[in-house]
Amino acid sequence: MTKDTLDIPVLVKRRLQAQVIGPIHAEMMAVLGRETADAIIDSAVRKAAIAEGKAFAAREPGGVTSMASFIKLYDLWTADSALEVEVLEATEETYDFNVTRCRYAETYREMGLAEIGHLMSCNRDGTFCQGYDPNIELERKQTIMAGAPCCTFRYRYRKAG
Repeated sequence: MTKDTLDIPVLVKRRLQAQVIGPIHAEMMAVLGRETADAIIDSAVRKAAIAEGKAFAAREPGGVTSMASFIKLYDLWTADSALEVEVLEATEETYDFNVTRCRYAETYREMGLAEIGHLMSCNRDGTFCQGYDPNIELERKQTIMAGAPCCTFRYRYRKAG
């Protein structure tokens, strides 16, 4: 991953990726069935999210990450009003917020890809942390992509040891 690709607004990046992933997923479904096609996309996107997390971590001074540095990254995900967020708590150990509008979900619906939007975006959220800082974990009970009125993001920093 290059610096240039890391700095592309995430909503733009996801739209471009969906333009490629959507037709590939459709073709895989026709040949392999939905379950296998979904599993392949899920696995590939999760691996890409971990790699992207590692690339962002490498950009931190000395490669040292923290909840504070992670929170700053959210500027990339919210750029261009991609997400409307209500922050509930932001500390060194906790980052809790609700997404009240998700343009990622809207974009996938507009593209006719709502049924795989969670595979292309939502499953990245917690997986990204594995590459960025494995001490950060996400608990999320609902998403707009799945039809809920908001997405619940509850990140915790748990120091290993």
